[in-house]
Amino acid sequence: MEVYLRHDPAAAPLPLVLDSPHSGTHYPADFAHLPPRAVVRRPRTRMSKRCSPARPMPGATLVEALFPRAYIDPNRHPSDIDPAVAGRTVAGTRRALAQDRGSASDSSGGWRKAACRCMARPLSVADVERRIALYYEPYHAAVAAALDERYRRFGVVWHLNCHSMPAVGDVMSDDPGRERAEFVLGDRDGTTCEPEFTAFVAATLSAMGYEVAINDPYKASSWCARHGRPAERRHSLQIEINRRLYMDEVSLARTAGFGALQADLVRLIEALADYVRARA
Repeated sequence: MEVYLRHDPAAAPLPLVLDSPHSGTHYPADFAHLPPRAVVRRPRTRMSKRCSPARPMPGATLVEALFPRAYIDPNRHPSDIDPAVAGRTVAGTRRALAQDRGSASDSSGGWRKAACRCMARPLSVADVERRIALYYEPYHAAVAAALDERYRRFGVVWHLNCHSMPAVGDVMSDDPGRERAEFVLGDRDGTTCEPEFTAFVAATLSAMGYEVAINDPYKASSWCARHGRPAERRHSLQIEINRRLYMDEVSLARTAGFGALQADLVRLIEALADYVRARA
């Protein structure tokens, strides 16, 4: 089973890499889950195949996960395992092996609770280690390889970590019941990319008429912190797109806003390509 897809530009590449860790729709045979498949599908980012530009992205490289986040979440640290999900031995083993867990803001919080409700049974050590080795690590290796290739060629790279989010914070989030902006950008309070990059993306989206928030409620994952080292000219920004813009969050069906959003995402990537081209 394929773990990820990498889409390279047809024309000359730019040091611009996008990744979509929550777009997976290929369900491994050993994924035993309690809720119906439609319920398990809801947390995934329904953007990569459906809302991504219909034509090749100018100079950008895209890496997308093919496995579902409910199977193993590539946006979490591998030590971020709760005993209720995988048993105390598994959780303790992963934490002992971990060299860094990111900041406290990376706590799996709602994901742990969701996973508890989703898993048909607790996972064994072998289960977790297999998922990490066969899915989690290959995906991250692919993203890192794309970033490193562009960095070696250009001496600089920009990374966009792509997600979608519920329109309203749920009971497991840090903002329960609160209406969210249409786009949320996260740069861990200016530490994962140059401030000009965050400001450029925010200004581009705002000029299109979208409401944009920065680091509220999402500051970006520890993987943005790992890939984003602006002092080394490695810039990483997380982007969250409000699902209300393009889908019914209950039925998961596209809405009338889908086409307009897709066109605006094309414009955004074209603007990013110009931004990168001028600085590479």
